[in-house]
Amino acid sequence: MADDEAKKAKQAEIDRKRAEVRKRMEEASKAKKAKKGFMTPERKKKLRLLLRKKAAEELKKEQERKAAERRRIIEERCGKPKNVDDANEVLLKKIIQEYYDRLYVCEGQKWDLEHEVRKRDYEISDLNSQVNDLRGKFVKPTLKKVSKYENKFAKLQKKAAEFNFRNQLKVVKKKEFTLEEEDKEAKKAEKADWAIGKK
Repeated sequence: MADDEAKKAKQAEIDRKRAEVRKRMEEASKAKKAKKGFMTPERKKKLRLLLRKKAAEELKKEQERKAAERRRIIEERCGKPKNVDDANEVLLKKIIQEYYDRLYVCEGQKWDLEHEVRKRDYEISDLNSQVNDLRGKFVKPTLKKVSKYENKFAKLQKKAAEFNFRNQLKVVKKKEFTLEEEDKEAKKAEKADWAIGKK
């Protein structure tokens, strides 16, 4: 009987736990349904429209602000345009001189800035190479593509230089006698005759 009571108690405990789990799941599903019901398709559509309008307004304001900033900077750097239609010769020369001076200053500033940029680029590349040297990493230089035909042409030129046509020609000597050579020939012939006669 004790076993039956223990079994019944155990079964009652399991049923109670199942009921609690069911109750929790039902509450969770109700909460989900309630949340789903809040954002209906109509509300989502209205929300999207409102967000688009707000984004368009912000974009327009940003563009207007940038345009105003651009106009301000242009006026600051260039000044207001001068009226050259009604100007006489003296005033026109003065206006042109002002524009020339301004252009001269701007070109000088431009050259200085370009020089500074080149200098900084060189410093940056130098520092990068130093850092790579310290780390033990070496940047491989980019290899230049060389045409295979150029190499063949260079080899042919080298072979042509090695193959000297003058070495292949036969040496042909023409005997052109001068007086001194004739005297030498005559003396050799006398010596030869004297040597033969002595024997």
